[in-house]
Amino acid sequence: MTEKFAWVLTEGMAGMVTQAVGLAEAVGLPFEEKVIKLSLPWRWLLPRFWPRGVAGLAGTSDPLTPPWPDLVISCGRKSVGPALSVKHQSGDRTFAVHIQNPHLSSGAFDLIVAATHDRLTGENVVVTKGALHRTTAARLDAAGAGYRDALAAVPRPLTAVLVGGPNRVYRMTPDVMKIFASKLKAFTEATGGSLAVTPSRRTGAENVAALRAGLKDTAAVIWDGTGDNPYFGYLALADQIVVTCDSVSMVSEACATGKPVYVVDLPGGGDKFRQFHDDLRKDGITRPFTGVPEDWHYEPFDDTARVAAEIQRRMGHA
Repeated sequence: MTEKFAWVLTEGMAGMVTQAVGLAEAVGLPFEEKVIKLSLPWRWLLPRFWPRGVAGLAGTSDPLTPPWPDLVISCGRKSVGPALSVKHQSGDRTFAVHIQNPHLSSGAFDLIVAATHDRLTGENVVVTKGALHRTTAARLDAAGAGYRDALAAVPRPLTAVLVGGPNRVYRMTPDVMKIFASKLKAFTEATGGSLAVTPSRRTGAENVAALRAGLKDTAAVIWDGTGDNPYFGYLALADQIVVTCDSVSMVSEACATGKPVYVVDLPGGGDKFRQFHDDLRKDGITRPFTGVPEDWHYEPFDDTARVAAEIQRRMGHA
């Protein structure tokens, strides 16, 4: 009997890849990642206007050819049509899962994974608190081992600081980072501990420079962008976490640790982001970062494992 396998379809954006790959890893089937690029007019059209079976791929896209997978996991609007094309061309044998609201009939997919703020319901809809991710106990243990010696001598408690960057709804500027740095400095002085800071690719050189300048003479280790990102290592070894509000994925990964998670508000914001952050605060999971240390406990949520178990259950009954 041929071993079952899966495909992961995304546009290649980091946030989408993390969610789709994290779910595929949790399901446990061997899988292949495929980056989707659409040709005209398909990249202009909403998925509900696509004829059944059309993949709409550009020549630069990864091909979608037989043998067809047993499972396809897609994430992002532009992967909707290709994922449904795979399902159609497989004779509906492929079990199709889409992460995020596909903005078409929920019955088109075997399972849809939607966050609470999407306000999507249905028999084949699994609702999550936040974004799916790749943060597991095993991954954190392995990552933590790689940075334990480097951080062994820093004062405790250790605060991991996860810094995102500007996006379509949030602004991040050097002036914003100066204020952020002053709060981090006050926080560190109050705790007597230290910081392990990892900026992202979106942070930007000017913002990183402002953060470094503001944390001068503070007990802080700041990743310089070379070599492997210590993101998971810092998550593993930290006693508490400070994360900027611009990334649902980063906040969700931080909350999977069960450690106190402070969220840094940035100028701007959209309805979906506000709803996401409001829900976590109401549930007692996160708190706003003010520069003043607090202490609280919550039950970490693991949406990725829960969704993976539901996929395994439904595929087993198919």
